[in-house]
Amino acid sequence: MKFAKIVFWLAAISGLLTITPLYFIFDLIGEKDPPPITHPAFFYGFAGVALVWQIAFVLIARDPVRFRPIMIPGILEKLVYSIPVIILVLQKRTRPADLTFAAIDLSLGILFVIAYLRTPRVLPD
Repeated sequence: MKFAKIVFWLAAISGLLTITPLYFIFDLIGEKDPPPITHPAFFYGFAGVALVWQIAFVLIARDPVRFRPIMIPGILEKLVYSIPVIILVLQKRTRPADLTFAAIDLSLGILFVIAYLRTPRVLPD
């Protein structure tokens, strides 16, 4: 259970630190990594959903046994980004530098699986 707490706190804190700035660098992203973003609703929608997941990770970190079932969609949340990015890089449809964040998410997804398996369904009496 301690492992799950550490993993989910790590994910939540790093996610909050990484995702929150997206709300303030919309134009900068297009300048540093052209072309400019052309669909702001998709961008802010992604940022918002990702940010909400960090709150879910905080809840899991605070009580892994109680929120163990939510670890499963948390695992999927990490895979639905990392796996497509890996495929896109292999297809040469995105830059290899994009693998940095994909590798972080994939690593966290693996740690989430381990945390899920190590967390008891209920606390022993």
